[in-house]
Amino acid sequence: MPGNSVVIQEIEVAEVAARLQSGQRTVLVDVRDPDEHESGCLAGALLLPRALVARSIETLVPDKDTPVVAYCAVGIRSAMTAMTLMAMGYTQVWSMRGGFDEWQRSGHAWVVPSPDGEAAPLGTEQATRYARHLRLPEIGMAGQAKLLAARVLCIGAGGLGSPTSLYLAAAGIGTLGIVDDDRVELGNLQRQIVHTTASIGMPKVDSAAGMLSALNPDVRVTRIRTRLTAENALAILADYDVIIDGSDNFATRYLVNDAALRLGKPVIHAAIQGFEGQLTVFAAAGAPCYRCVFPDPPPAEFAPSCREAGVLGVLPGVLGVLQATEAIKLILGIGDNLVGRLLSYDALSMRFTELGLRRDPECPACGSGSGKK
Repeated sequence: MPGNSVVIQEIEVAEVAARLQSGQRTVLVDVRDPDEHESGCLAGALLLPRALVARSIETLVPDKDTPVVAYCAVGIRSAMTAMTLMAMGYTQVWSMRGGFDEWQRSGHAWVVPSPDGEAAPLGTEQATRYARHLRLPEIGMAGQAKLLAARVLCIGAGGLGSPTSLYLAAAGIGTLGIVDDDRVELGNLQRQIVHTTASIGMPKVDSAAGMLSALNPDVRVTRIRTRLTAENALAILADYDVIIDGSDNFATRYLVNDAALRLGKPVIHAAIQGFEGQLTVFAAAGAPCYRCVFPDPPPAEFAPSCREAGVLGVLPGVLGVLQATEAIKLILGIGDNLVGRLLSYDALSMRFTELGLRRDPECPACGSGSGKK
């Protein structure tokens, strides 16, 4: 009947933000489902799926004159919730127009609920910076919080380390360690894009840190200006979740492999030469390791350095971006990574080839006689 119709009051997200900022008494009720809550919510909101509102709201909000703002994803479920609350006698009830989606689009801050009931905040600028990540169901607020908490170590700030570190910084990796003892040279700039002409003569870790911090001030860059050695490898790698191997020599690759195995750290390995590159992930958990694939280094004449043989300038960009992709996937636990697979790239033919890798049971680093199972 028209005389019994209920008028639902809607409130704009800007007004909700203003109420919260000014400290006006307001109870927020998030009526989305639990799996939606995991992607983020407004700070302090009651996480109460719509089906539970009528049963629980009087216990949680006994004073029916309390101002209540209900919200859902886009504003439909919250409007129905507002009708329920008014029918129960609540006198100041609003449905937030556009819901949590509009709150996100407007750049307001929100938080990620955690299992212990605490929440990891994401500021307004961060919400804008990572907005395209937040729209991906595979990442969302919870995933971005994982990226911001992650620690990734880049071995080398050269051809591979440059694109890898840039994209990891842009993605919001919270801590990036950079290991390199070289200085920037003019001949580096054809491919090492984390450096500029003004950086010539600077230590690479300082040049890289300046560029990465300028790109994303959220990122904490740890400068490790040294050469990785048997004496320091374990101590350096121990503090990181994922290791990016961008080294350009076999000795360092074996060293990184052995230290990572001992520590149980995954290594994302890439190598480049001429017009070709290769990429794989050594997971350090019962999967093939670097020594399984390359038991012994090849003779020097079959493995010249980039300085000796040359390299296409854009080639490390392709492989470095793929390294960053694998790192993000490992941190988030999404997708299929390259463990047990070697991806080979030929720039001249523009062709990717995939090869299966098998663990060597006699491998001196991870085989049955090594102490690693």
